[in-house]
Amino acid sequence: MPHVLTTAPALVELSARLAASARLGLDTEFLRERTYRAQLCLVQLATPDEAACVDPLALADLTPLAAVLAAPAVLKVMHASRQDLEVLLPAMGRTRPVFDTQIAAALTGLPAQVGYAEAVRRLLGQELAKSHTRTDWSRRPLSPEQIEYALDDVRYLLPLADALRAELERLGRLAWLEEEMAALDDTRALVVDPDNAWLRLKGLRDLDPGRERVARSLAAWRERTAAEHNRPRGWILDDAVLRDVVLQVPRSLTALAQIEAMPPGLVKRRGEELLGLVHAAQVPEPAPPLPGRARPDPVKAALVKKLGQLSQTVAQELQLVPEVLATRRDLEQLADGQRDGAVLRGWRRAILGERLLAAL
Repeated sequence: MPHVLTTAPALVELSARLAASARLGLDTEFLRERTYRAQLCLVQLATPDEAACVDPLALADLTPLAAVLAAPAVLKVMHASRQDLEVLLPAMGRTRPVFDTQIAAALTGLPAQVGYAEAVRRLLGQELAKSHTRTDWSRRPLSPEQIEYALDDVRYLLPLADALRAELERLGRLAWLEEEMAALDDTRALVVDPDNAWLRLKGLRDLDPGRERVARSLAAWRERTAAEHNRPRGWILDDAVLRDVVLQVPRSLTALAQIEAMPPGLVKRRGEELLGLVHAAQVPEPAPPLPGRARPDPVKAALVKKLGQLSQTVAQELQLVPEVLATRRDLEQLADGQRDGAVLRGWRRAILGERLLAAL
């Protein structure tokens, strides 16, 4: 049976070997369906000489491994690292520096969200099993097949990084990669600020000031309550229900209960608390009429189309997927007069941003 580390001495020995390596492959398995904070269930690690799993459910102290993950001299090679970094942060602290093979692959011309198995297949010619993609990684014992599947997630990371770095060097894009990797060092992007949580919600743009205050207050309350009880946000207050409270501005328990999909139990347990948040927002009564669906601005639409065509032309010249250079949202913000988007920073500004500004 493949080895899974479950004791403190074994973790100390592995961490010492990892610390002596210039780089390591890193991946995690976790669950977050029933909790606010993801439950870290497994950490997979690989060097050129070995691959191993660490069982955080069996180990009370992960400090030796945390020290390796934070060590500046050891490069951590990961694929689509954002969620893993987010999960590792509360469990073991900061992980740095990182080489993200998904980001690197996108800079070579592969799809922006290319999966690990697909990248391995295209660049290394290896086919990876997909039989345990829905495994409950919190259950023990893990089968030999599950462990092998988990180890495959790190076995190919180092050769994959080698292939991608070589291709980026050939293309003269290593500076692009370094800039992208530097952005992963900002841990602020991994933590939700309750006061800004409302910005993550869909369907709450262009609100009047009163409803915006309700949205800010409800989303912040939900974020803090979910964190306090370690329950998913949707278990505290569903997105659709939160949005309806903001738009309808209920002033009584009766009005709150009449909101479609509002759980009766929530009104009973939290109704007064929710109404207190609504009242504190001081929305005029009656609330201002909701804005109608805005008619498309033909001038802006034409401008966004023009910018999009230019972005596609540049992407074709570089053999990149256009969204790697600029998303539609980036182009819409440019058309609206905003000048602080990603496409006007760093290598993207030099490659595309200046041409977009000239087109404007």
